[in-house]
Amino acid sequence: MNHSIGIGFRKDFAEELLNTNDLKPAFIELAPENWIGMGGYWKKELDKAAEKFPITCHGLSLSIGSPDEVDVNFVKQVKQFLKHYNVKIYSEHLSYSKCDNAHLYDLLPIPFREDAVKHIVQRIKQVQDILEMPLVLENVSYYTSVAAQMKEEEFISAIVNESGCNMLLDVNNVYVNAFNHNYNAKEFIKKLPLHKVAYVHIAGHEQVSDTLIIDTHGQAVIDPVFELFDYASDLIKPVPVLLERDFNIPELSELQNEINRLDAIVSKKWQTNYAIA
Repeated sequence: MNHSIGIGFRKDFAEELLNTNDLKPAFIELAPENWIGMGGYWKKELDKAAEKFPITCHGLSLSIGSPDEVDVNFVKQVKQFLKHYNVKIYSEHLSYSKCDNAHLYDLLPIPFREDAVKHIVQRIKQVQDILEMPLVLENVSYYTSVAAQMKEEEFISAIVNESGCNMLLDVNNVYVNAFNHNYNAKEFIKKLPLHKVAYVHIAGHEQVSDTLIIDTHGQAVIDPVFELFDYASDLIKPVPVLLERDFNIPELSELQNEINRLDAIVSKKWQTNYAIA
């Protein structure tokens, strides 16, 4: 799946995706916890999708930054799901969503601190030992930093390098954070552990004021985010790229136009710079 463009598998357009050619992704992505144990009609649709497309998984509830113990049973269920559908990439968020065994239904930022680095690195290693594959962690959007004692790029780099995990570079999240926290997005990207990027996300967002953007995944990707991806693509090796659209789904031809634009960027950059042996 190197330098291929995929789409998030959503029930809103699953039937149309499976039965028409209006949208032609190279692969699909889904959250395993939304499908583990699924039966009936949707299990059949998932199996049809798996026959038609390679699958990547992007989880929502691992909560790698949680103070709680790792949910070993859950990780084992994920492992079985990944093996069953021959999933090669399992990504999650560098955040937390669970505390005292309560699901918070949001992705909350982790304090950029050395003690948090040590805690998360230990948890990542435990998860990777169970999965027997590298975890891929995403840089997340956040709206206020919490008790930060180090820079975000230092925090991400320390976790990735010390744990041996890979990185999901979410270009839209970089753009959103750079706008909201008034820093240079390109300079930030250059300071990340780019040699460990194994996956990329691109998405839309909503600007709600002159000083605030909300990461929504419900709008079209804007030109500056495409341009930031174009910049980042010069700095990383060829990897799968995922177009995220979670709601407010347009005509599938509009999503295909965004896929085509991403494909044009990677074809120009990666097929030129990385000749296939």
